[in-house]
Amino acid sequence: MSRMHLSYKALAWGGLITAFVVIIMTSINFIIIAPDALLINILGWTTLWFVISFFLAKFPAYKVIGLLSLLVSAFVIEHYTRLPLNPISIPLLILFWLGVTQLILPEFFKRYKWAILSVYGIALSYFFLFRFLPNYTAIRHQYFINFLTLPIPFFAGLWLYEQWRWFETLKADKIKAELDLLKNQINPHFFFNTLNNLYGLSVEKSEQAPAMILKLSDIMRYTIYHGKADYVSLAEEVSYLQDYIDLHKIRYQKKVDISVVADLQHPHKIAPLLLIVPLENAFKHGVESLATDAIIKLEIRTTPESIFFCIANNYEASGSKNRGIGLDNMRKRLRLIYPEQHHLIIKQTADSYSLSLTIKTDELSNRR
Repeated sequence: MSRMHLSYKALAWGGLITAFVVIIMTSINFIIIAPDALLINILGWTTLWFVISFFLAKFPAYKVIGLLSLLVSAFVIEHYTRLPLNPISIPLLILFWLGVTQLILPEFFKRYKWAILSVYGIALSYFFLFRFLPNYTAIRHQYFINFLTLPIPFFAGLWLYEQWRWFETLKADKIKAELDLLKNQINPHFFFNTLNNLYGLSVEKSEQAPAMILKLSDIMRYTIYHGKADYVSLAEEVSYLQDYIDLHKIRYQKKVDISVVADLQHPHKIAPLLLIVPLENAFKHGVESLATDAIIKLEIRTTPESIFFCIANNYEASGSKNRGIGLDNMRKRLRLIYPEQHHLIIKQTADSYSLSLTIKTDELSNRR
């Protein structure tokens, strides 16, 4: 109710101020009400009424009334003196627009206050210097007007640039927050499975448990320290995958045919913890579902412009085909980190699964 009351109050005061402005303007013949243009005048006054009411509702009344006083004074002085490039009304108009800028864009005005005031201070000094020269003529009118309005498009462009930069920063912050969230989802998902593996060996009192703990330590170190980075070298990521494979080889008593082909001739970089998801799924949904003859084939190749990753595994046909949240997170990360720069293909049959991923790299990401 208070906000509604404030709106009615602003409309009432806006109407009174509009009526006052119109009376003054008509009394000095600045506005001439033609009988055949009454409707247009009413529409114009109504628009002015709502504009003034909006400013009164949003900003302190004394500031709005002060700005209107500057504007009305400039018009009245311009009308009664009728001087070309009036040395009083022009500074008043400049003060009016500076006041409007400070009112509606306070942060922008505060940030560039000295630059704005300096530019218009120089412009006014130049104006007064030449305005009162003996050889001043009316021919200089347009020249001076152009000179005085020159800073306006510059500061307008600066404000638009600030809005664009703010929007881009907002998008970058949003993407970073989403990536951090996705990384946090990946780490628990991976460690839960790994700790389950270690638990199995501990129950069996396997002599391989210490080696597995050491591998797990290396994996945790990589995840904690390298996982926070935006990019890591592809060689480091492949070494991480190899540690993961070695860890699982220690665990499984059954024979698993695992082949890894890594051709890393080109020193590309890649987002960390990206390729672990399909490898983890190959073990979880493939090896663990089969009693014998489990197969995992992993291939990583590089070209000067791209990274190619492919993994294939078989699985028990009666097993679950659900790959969990890990793959969904991988897709989201790819869309965020490599928009329009990746190609993901997944093929699945009754007893086999394959995933191939091509990432187009660029010079900028390789420098990071």
